[in-house]
Parts: sequence; structure tokens; C-alpha cells
Amino acid sequence: MSGRGNSYSVPVVPVTTDPIPVRIESLKNKSNMTKTVRKYEVFPGKNKFYCNGRIMMAKQSGIFYLTCSLIVVTTGLFFGFDCVYLAVHVTPAIPAIGAVLFIFVMSTLFRTSFSDPGVIPRSTPDEAAEIEKQVEVPNTNSPGTYRPPPRTREVVVKGQVIKLKYCFTCKIFRPPRASHCSLCDNCVERFDHHCPWVGNCVGKRNYRYFYLFILSLSVLCIYIFACVLTHLILRAQQDNFLNALKSSPASIVEAVICFFSVWSIIGLAGFHTYLATSEQTTNEDIKGSFTSKRGQDNFNPYSKGSIIKNCMTVLCGPTVPSLLDRRGYVVP
Repeated sequence: MSGRGNSYSVPVVPVTTDPIPVRIESLKNKSNMTKTVRKYEVFPGKNKFYCNGRIMMAKQSGIFYLTCSLIVVTTGLFFGFDCVYLAVHVTPAIPAIGAVLFIFVMSTLFRTSFSDPGVIPRSTPDEAAEIEKQVEVPNTNSPGTYRPPPRTREVVVKGQVIKLKYCFTCKIFRPPRASHCSLCDNCVERFDHHCPWVGNCVGKRNYRYFYLFILSLSVLCIYIFACVLTHLILRAQQDNFLNALKSSPASIVEAVICFFSVWSIIGLAGFHTYLATSEQTTNEDIKGSFTSKRGQDNFNPYSKGSIIKNCMTVLCGPTVPSLLDRRGYVVP
């Protein structure tokens, strides 16, 4: 390009088709620095998390899906074969009652399976080191030369001496009634037991929902079994029993499943009713924690002295907040 009195030219920049070299490692490091990690992703226990940490289950959850399948299939056959006949020949309330029971059973099952049972967070390395130092210090407050056994502490609850055991995995002194679940690898508050049928531990935060689940499931089994028998008897009155079975073969499947399931479910519901009225856990009952030993009087310091008060304490009242910050972010 030229003009009067001056001229200039535009420099030509050579164009190359070779790719510009980029340091991949630097990009990876940059992405790692900007990526946020939630605490449930680095949770040390043997649990599985879903929905960004909102749902918490045990790692071995195969039997839980079997539980769901048995309930859904049996109830589905009931609605598909028996309710259609009974709603016309008996009352339309039969399928409505069955639907309410089914929804309640599944709701309590999911609430038990998907919630934190009361897991106690593990100690940080600094806290664990401090506890290790405290354990080695002699107990100078005890009379004479008495010293508690290593890795244990003692507290007094209503005059009853309760030993707090040290958990070598979680690096904490477990509070009273807590225990370490070997399957989930967590210490759980008011640990009752690990139930593979619900795919979770049963503890302080989900025991009431577990109790309501087995109680309502026993009612649902009895209800379906009674309706199936009513259905077959009414059909047999119109024709004969063999033709009644041929017209509704699924009723036999429902009756067999309910008959063989209801006895164990009712027994389990009765056992946990006893535990709730006496304010005990399955773990304490198996170990005999509150039975007399070696001629010494032993009693349950957690009992309120009344069946109603014990049931109110165990089954009613607000659910305590979770001690786990599952959806919080890991601080680098």
C-alpha cells in the first residue's frame, strides 16, 4: 500500500499447519487444583453413596434388592389377580387398604436403607495422636494404685459403671451403646445390628423406621394372605376349588410367599417390640449387657422404668442430626 510522501508494507506472517505444543501435564495439574471433592467421595467406611451423597447404604446391598423384589412382586400379583375380583365381589376398599400398606412399607424400608444409621466420624490424625497420649497417662484420680485397663475408660450412668472401649479403626473411645460394624467398618451410635435385608446398619437414627418397617410388613403379609384365601374360597363356591386355582394361579404364589415369610417377620417384630419396651438393643440383648454377672446386681440404666416411656423414647421424638458432613467439601 502506498500514499503520497510515505509508504509502508504489511508484514506477512507465515502460516503453519503444525499443532502448537501444549504441556498436557500442566493442564492436568490445573484441573486437579480446580476440582472440588465432596467428603462422601473420600469416606473411609465401606459404604456406597448415591445422589451426591444424599443416599447412604452398605456396600453389600444385594439382599436389599431381593427384599424389594419380593415385596413388589408379591404385592403386584395381589393387585393384578386378587384385588380385581375382590373389589367387585366384596368391597372397593380392599385395593385401597392394600395400596396404603404397600406405600407405607416401602417408605419405611427406603428410610431405613438410605439414611445414616448414626455413624460416628473417625478421629483426625491430630486427634488420634492426642488420644494415644492420653491413654498412656496413668489415672491419678483413682483411689490407691488402681488403673483402668489399657484402651478403656469408664463412665457412670445412673450408678451403673459403663466401659468405653477404644476403637483401633476409628481411633475414638466409643460412647455408651455404640459398637463397630465390621461389615460397614463404622462405629454406630446405639448400634442395634447390621441387617442385610435392608442393606444398612440399624442404629440410633433409623431404628424407629426399621421397627415400623417390620411391623407394617407383617401386617401386609397377613392382609394379602387373608385376601388370597377369601378370593379362592369365593371362587370355589361358584365352581370348585381346582378351577378356582386355575383361574387365579398367581394367588398360590402369593399365599406360599406370605405363609412362609409371615412367621419370621412376626417373630422379628415381636422381638423388637420387647426390645423397645425394655429400652435395649439387639447387641445388648445378645451380649447380656444388663444381666447379673458373678453375683453382682446389674440393671439397665437406660430404661425409663415404664413401658410407655421406653417406647416413647425409642420410637417417638425427633430424629437426631447426622454427625457426618457427607456433602461438605474436602479442604486441601
